[in-house]
Amino acid sequence: MRYRTKHRIKVLLLIAAPLLLLALLISYCSRSCEHRGEPGFTDDMIDTITPVEPTYFYGICIDSMFVEEGQITQGQTLSTIFASKGIGSKVTDHIARNHKDVFDVGKIRSGKRYYFLISNDTLETPLFWIYEIDRRNYALFSLTDSLTAWRFQKDMEVQLARTSGVINTSLWNAVIDNGGDASLAVHLSDVYAWTIDFFGIQKGDCFDVVYDRQYIDGQPVGMGEVIYCEFVHCGDTLRAIAYEQDGITSFYNEKGENLRKAFLKAPLNYRRISSTFSNSRYHPVLKVYRPHHGVDYAAPAGTPVSSIGDGVVIKKAYQSGGAGYYLKIKHNSTYTTSYMHLKGYAKGIAEGVRVKQGQVIGYVGSTGISTGPHLDFRVFKDGTPIDPLKMESPPADPIKKEDMEQFTKVARYWMESMRSPEVPEPYQEPEPQQDSLAVQLNPPA
Repeated sequence: MRYRTKHRIKVLLLIAAPLLLLALLISYCSRSCEHRGEPGFTDDMIDTITPVEPTYFYGICIDSMFVEEGQITQGQTLSTIFASKGIGSKVTDHIARNHKDVFDVGKIRSGKRYYFLISNDTLETPLFWIYEIDRRNYALFSLTDSLTAWRFQKDMEVQLARTSGVINTSLWNAVIDNGGDASLAVHLSDVYAWTIDFFGIQKGDCFDVVYDRQYIDGQPVGMGEVIYCEFVHCGDTLRAIAYEQDGITSFYNEKGENLRKAFLKAPLNYRRISSTFSNSRYHPVLKVYRPHHGVDYAAPAGTPVSSIGDGVVIKKAYQSGGAGYYLKIKHNSTYTTSYMHLKGYAKGIAEGVRVKQGQVIGYVGSTGISTGPHLDFRVFKDGTPIDPLKMESPPADPIKKEDMEQFTKVARYWMESMRSPEVPEPYQEPEPQQDSLAVQLNPPA
């Protein structure tokens, strides 16, 4: 009897529950309709409700997650980091073995930031782990059953920047003291490598340069390319205008002459010139007068030595009674250069190998007959030694005649823009002017 009574009650509840829900819904709708007729309530009030924008962190919606930030400490490994969050060794091993193409977790470094994304519902095992490889690149690891990994880059914004300064000690100090990017000095050295010997720049030389500066999350992270520069060296204003011709961007002066020469001004960063080109020099070791058909650049042992131009290595040898370890490079049918007293050669350097301008080919030493570490650098023109310091290097291709009109517009724009102390706007091609007769025949509607 009791069982039947309980059964009837359950049946009644199953029938009554939907009816009660329906009654409540009708009552709510009725009240809503009544309120719609009241002053201050309109049908479009629903349309005015602003939807809540989802929050993203490294491309993941974290509205239902908690972000926990950490920093790699000295000696810390992925295993210890994961273990602190209850993540087992199987997950760690899987990531280490299967996702090296995304990021080799054995290369995590102290000081780098990482993040765990944890569900707000459980606050237990994290769903994702993010590691910042550098300011722009990061690795994202899913810690769920899929154990997937991705590598992403943050969006980078590029804006024109301008830095100017007067050199008192060095170009690098002048750039930094005036708020420029740290690598700007290196870029300027490359731009003017064939025009200015930066070991001979004078106190009072100055520069004014426009370049692309890169930003991530609103913070400067580096620089792109130099766009325009005016460098005053020993009283001469040397302009560099970036211009693309035949798909290659080079730097030209205002006359359209290429700043790039066939050879660099010097094959290394040296402290001083210890001996110059001479037909009769007193040899400090042999104690006799004899020709010295080269330039000796004094520099610390191990200083990188670069080829002054493109060419082919035609000699790699050792001469105990003179040059020590040395190289000869043939650049073209006219010029050959020689690099002597080397400590050793750069990797891959061998006879028959082609080298590029500026490529490291060896290192300063004191092999052979030498009183100390230095580079004996020699230049041969048509087989005859010439003074490297007086060599006139032929320029690279200038602006073509058919491109000169367009280049002149670009050069004039930057030269005029630099008269103002403000950061210039990027150059834009002027809108083509309509023919006056066509305008009259086709007036605007």
